[in-house]
Amino acid sequence: MVDVGVTSGDKVLLVWAQPSAPDALRQYVGELGAATGAGGKVLLENIDRLLLSCHSASTFDCVLSCLLADSSSVHSSDTLEELARVLKPGGKLVLDEAVTDALGQSVRTAEKLVSTVKLSGFTSVTELNRAEMSPEALSALRTATGSQGKILTRVRLTASKPNYEVGSSSQIKLSFGKKTPKPAEKPVLDPNTVKMWSLSANDIDDDDVDLVDTDALLDEEDLKKPDPLSLKAPICGEGAAKKKKACKNCTCGFAEELEEESSGKKQQTNMPKSSCGSCYLGDAFRCASCPYTGMPAFKPGEKIVLANMKLTDA
Repeated sequence: MVDVGVTSGDKVLLVWAQPSAPDALRQYVGELGAATGAGGKVLLENIDRLLLSCHSASTFDCVLSCLLADSSSVHSSDTLEELARVLKPGGKLVLDEAVTDALGQSVRTAEKLVSTVKLSGFTSVTELNRAEMSPEALSALRTATGSQGKILTRVRLTASKPNYEVGSSSQIKLSFGKKTPKPAEKPVLDPNTVKMWSLSANDIDDDDVDLVDTDALLDEEDLKKPDPLSLKAPICGEGAAKKKKACKNCTCGFAEELEEESSGKKQQTNMPKSSCGSCYLGDAFRCASCPYTGMPAFKPGEKIVLANMKLTDA
């Protein structure tokens, strides 16, 4: 048996394809059992029944597929993915498959086979050797695949499963990540200062501690409300004999009074208000209680001075 990297204590899965001779298959299993020793184990599985098997994930240290010289088969993508599933992380795969140099056939080229194995999750895919196919294996392959093209050689590949499980995660430490700032060191306090500002329950009974009543700090003068006139600045409005002028930073309200006088916002309570808005049109449009009754029409906004008698009647 050609050395395929099986060591003592390994758990090996041997995948075979039709039509393998029973004697050749039994002899190959015996050679593998001798290589694995008493601590190892060799299991047989037909390639057509592999997807229906119930092997647990990450079970085998090594998988050997279609290595018997009298048979050959095409490894589909589903078959290769199943082989990767049952292998342990870092496990080894060795397979034989027929290749051709013509494109567009059911039998793949060597480059296409290597690409398919890589896409199935394997790494370190390496071609070990090539050999001529036996007539029995060539006939069985053409019967299974229906290919009538020229099949040149039989290639043996070895590959490895990555040293991690599918779906596993790992934390990546980035050098440019945010660094947590160190907490600032607290300043060291003078013990005498700490003692001065601390007051415990035992200190209250001490005769050296004088407690002051806060109500005793205010006298009768402090409790009196100030006169509003006394709050007005004594010099506010002075300094200009002809024109009243507030201080630059007036806070007594004199500046607001001057602003109201200049803008005309001071309300005149003795001026009548129109309720209909048609007083300026004349008596034909005025209300019965209009204070402008009997007066001629005027322009809107024109100032009208009413006699005291008119205001009293209204």
